[in-house]
Amino acid sequence: MNTLDYLLFGVYPYIAFAVFVLGSLIRFDRDQYTWKSDSSQMLKMGQLRWGSNLFHIGVLFLFFGHTVGMLTPHFVYEHFISAGDKQLMAMISGGIAGLLGFIGVTILLHRRLTEPRIRINSKTSDIVLLVLLWLQLALGLATVPLSGQHLDGSMMMKLAGWAQAIVSFQPGAVELLAEAGFIFKAHMFLGMTIFFIFPFTRLVHVWSGFASVTYLMRPYQVVRSRRLNVPAGQNQPRRPGASV
Repeated sequence: MNTLDYLLFGVYPYIAFAVFVLGSLIRFDRDQYTWKSDSSQMLKMGQLRWGSNLFHIGVLFLFFGHTVGMLTPHFVYEHFISAGDKQLMAMISGGIAGLLGFIGVTILLHRRLTEPRIRINSKTSDIVLLVLLWLQLALGLATVPLSGQHLDGSMMMKLAGWAQAIVSFQPGAVELLAEAGFIFKAHMFLGMTIFFIFPFTRLVHVWSGFASVTYLMRPYQVVRSRRLNVPAGQNQPRRPGASV
């Protein structure tokens, strides 16, 4: 391992996470009017429905799959599924979800670049974000055949060990990536970079999506009619021309 590896995979994760959290809090506090997805649906529906649905289905599955798969210690599931079987399951399910997300983001990127009304109303950050997401999903799909060369789950265990060591502030995390190939490292670095730019893009609306779960726990709203105390028979709308 060299100095660049330590900077990219030992220091940069903490920088990216700090910017992700603090940047989101500051933007929510100072620029709430910009806290939105900036949907282009009003400009033209076109390919938005297919592109957005495929992208969100694929990316949400990948997000939760990576979170659970990478951060769950091996001893939690080793009695139910082996590391090799877990990797095979991740390759199949992740490959399908990644393909759906890749098709979706390709449609969205094509739509944003080729539709004149959408293109002229797009910010630079919108296009850069879609390009980064396109590259990230492409790199993720490229790791699937590479993972097929380690069907015993050994590489997956090392990558998961790196993630768990980073979030738990344990030493020796970078050394676990000594045998990881360039595609794996590029995929990891670009993923951290997306978290780094998160507060400065439309991605902040993801926070609101997760926060909407709180609606399931809020108390019922009590709505009282203004005509609640009107005598029976007198709270109906009057017909035109009826006498008072």
